[in-house]
Amino acid sequence: MDNSREQKAISKMSYGFADIYGGGAFVVIGTFFTVFLTKALGMPPALAGTIPLVGKIWDAITDPMMGNIADRTTSKYGAKRFWILVGSILSAITFLVMWIPFKAGGSVTGMYIFYIAMYMLFSTGFTIVMVPYNALLPDMVDDYTVRAKFSSVRMMFSAFGAILAGLIPTLVIKDNTKASQYLIVGIVFSVIFLVSILLTFAGTWERKKEPVKVSMKDSFVNAFTVLKSRSFRFFLGIFAFGQAAADFMTGLAVYYIDDVLNAYGGGNFTILMGVLLISQFLGMIVFAPVMAKTSKKHPILIGTPVRLIATVAMLFFSHEGAPFVIILALVFIIGLCMAGVSTTIYAILADLADVDELITATNRPGTCSSMATFIRKIAAGMSSAIIGLLLSMVGYNEIAASQGLRQAASTQRGIAYIYIFAQVVFLVLTYFCTFKFPVTKKEFDIVRREINRRKGLDDSAATAEEIKVCETVTGFKYNELWNVDHALKMNSK
Repeated sequence: MDNSREQKAISKMSYGFADIYGGGAFVVIGTFFTVFLTKALGMPPALAGTIPLVGKIWDAITDPMMGNIADRTTSKYGAKRFWILVGSILSAITFLVMWIPFKAGGSVTGMYIFYIAMYMLFSTGFTIVMVPYNALLPDMVDDYTVRAKFSSVRMMFSAFGAILAGLIPTLVIKDNTKASQYLIVGIVFSVIFLVSILLTFAGTWERKKEPVKVSMKDSFVNAFTVLKSRSFRFFLGIFAFGQAAADFMTGLAVYYIDDVLNAYGGGNFTILMGVLLISQFLGMIVFAPVMAKTSKKHPILIGTPVRLIATVAMLFFSHEGAPFVIILALVFIIGLCMAGVSTTIYAILADLADVDELITATNRPGTCSSMATFIRKIAAGMSSAIIGLLLSMVGYNEIAASQGLRQAASTQRGIAYIYIFAQVVFLVLTYFCTFKFPVTKKEFDIVRREINRRKGLDDSAATAEEIKVCETVTGFKYNELWNVDHALKMNSK
């Protein structure tokens, strides 16, 4: 592989294109899918909110299997790129089918079953693309800092995808009770996602290596053994809680601006989403050099406290007639700080395969990716289910919503409290997990050096400090590292 390719801007851009899908799909779904079901089709919110969560039961099967498949595959295109190619068409189709209007002859049960099936198809398509994609960077680039640069560019494309996903639907869906307008959104994004994924396939490369020989029946144990890594456990906390905070920000946005502020019309929702998403994009530009010069967790440590303050401040303006410009200013600050999590997550994930290799003596980025993808989707499903449950608890009336009527004043207040305080809880948990996360460039370089020792490529002796670092980042005693049983047995430690 020609190392000069790592320095080219086109290489970083090609790698980033596919995250227009990764960053955009869940914004569309998180912001509009429950709205589509409740406001356009009249499904009760508690029921609608459980659909993504039920779909995660299916993910518990498909994600570990896909991680194992990606690590086992041999292809002239490279294992990860081969599945990205296959998934490009499948992901476009499976995204589209979720937005087909289907009222099942007025049967709520029939409608519920149909959309569970459609969500499961989407989730499978997402898995086929994103598990290999999340595992691709470790097989393209070895250097910690270069990986950070690739991840920063990827996150800019993710933010661009989120901007498209946040703005295009608001321009198409003029009446959020009209199901046909959601279908148009589904068609538009199916095309966008197909093209973006194919561009990544065309412009990336993959290092040739021996496939991992883990049987398919052992996929599930193999996948969950990555949780033995202390670093991976803290990463999952960052990922799950950080994304849950973002999911509540976007997933309740329509309800907040429509039912609390009574300001959905007149382009206000488009403006709010535009401010939120563009500020996230700007935040990624700001945080990318911070991450490169300090560590990959610094953007979260800097941005989260500021976002907490701005989020709590929204409480004082969460009522009809509140100055919209102040709300937009607070949303702009929140968007800037949200970029800290987005910038950090996938940059960290690329390094965790190395920590896992030190534990297991096995290079399995696909398996690490599958668990990260699974946890991300679990977080999204839990967020959706909790949103639906909380909306029901505060008295949300789906019949009134489908008729374009206002919710009761108590329900409006309840939505505002949910919107703000749920984010606060998740942000505190995100900050804690980030503070405790033990890997910076210093620790990563020590891990790489120790892997080379174990492979016989470095004949130096580990210092006491290096031994301590290896134990801290892995959670294992030094003499227990580099044991393939750690990848095959849950109780090998």
